[in-house]
Amino acid sequence: MIRTSRIAAGVATTALVVAGVGVGLGTGVATAAGSCDVRSHATKQDASTVGVTHVYDKIASAEQIGVGTTVTYQVVVGTTGIGNPYVNTITDYPPTGFGAPIKTTITAYHAIGGQVTEDVTAEPNGGGWKVTSTGWFVNSGNPVTMTITYPVPSSVKAGQQITSGGVGVAGTVGVGTNLPNLTACFTARSANAGETVIGSLGDNGLGSSDGQLSSTGSLSDIISDVLRNLIGS
Repeated sequence: MIRTSRIAAGVATTALVVAGVGVGLGTGVATAAGSCDVRSHATKQDASTVGVTHVYDKIASAEQIGVGTTVTYQVVVGTTGIGNPYVNTITDYPPTGFGAPIKTTITAYHAIGGQVTEDVTAEPNGGGWKVTSTGWFVNSGNPVTMTITYPVPSSVKAGQQITSGGVGVAGTVGVGTNLPNLTACFTARSANAGETVIGSLGDNGLGSSDGQLSSTGSLSDIISDVLRNLIGS
């Protein structure tokens, strides 16, 4: 099944095409050969999921990001139908050569308060960075989202396309999977003066995505789109 999503912000009219692959037994990852896609999508439906489809998304904060500033990735783990797995580990794999993240949060459902965002500490995990819990509850209306911000190295050249690594997820039966092709790509550009100042505030969790417009829309808009897709499924 092919799915196409178009997202626009401000005066930008860039169209983003995402091809979603549904797989009966196994995992499908949305890819577009030779392109630099700011987001990708995967589904998992096999014997371990007992008729429920688990969905996974990875999204970069913008299509173009200034060298020496920061990039934020969001990893979203959700499910459709009656499934309600618990996720206990999410590992993000940054682009090659990127250092430790400067800020990480988890947004997950709580019995009191609903969806709550909390600061967490990411730990090294086989070339990636993981966050762990006794178990984040997930259902069709409440995915769990890891938001992780990395400095963009000054060695990156303007015009260079930077593709992240994939994602790893662990939890109750069915939801756990390794998705090396669930990547997100952005194109590096020269940072403007405002971004240089913002980038220097990295310790406060601010980065090049804060306050800037992107043809992909804001991260909150993208997550809203993911939620609509989950509920619509």
